[in-house]
Amino acid sequence: MKKNSIKNTRINNEVQRVLANIIRGEIKDPRISPLTSVVAVNVAPDLKTAKVWISTLGDEKAQADTLAGLKSAEGYIKNCLAKEINLRNTPQLHFVMDQSIAYGVDMTKKIDEVNKNL
Repeated sequence: MKKNSIKNTRINNEVQRVLANIIRGEIKDPRISPLTSVVAVNVAPDLKTAKVWISTLGDEKAQADTLAGLKSAEGYIKNCLAKEINLRNTPQLHFVMDQSIAYGVDMTKKIDEVNKNL
């Protein structure tokens, strides 16, 4: 896997910050959980696409609803992103649910169970 350049890293961080603000403050879709955070963003070097990892606190239905709400609001989010950040191309957004936080909590519970049984 190719290492990101400094420019690409700065673009990723800025897009992540702006997307977090848009999701938190500007989208009024009731399907999107208020406990949604943008974990990471990976913008392609040609600025055509961006993979956005999101995390939502709640059960699987809340996560699925949030993902559906974000996918339906993708055009609006892209428009807000274009107004906020001046890039040559505004990337097409692809939202992916990040399961690493839930995985970490599950592993911690399993480790605690093993330590308790010893």
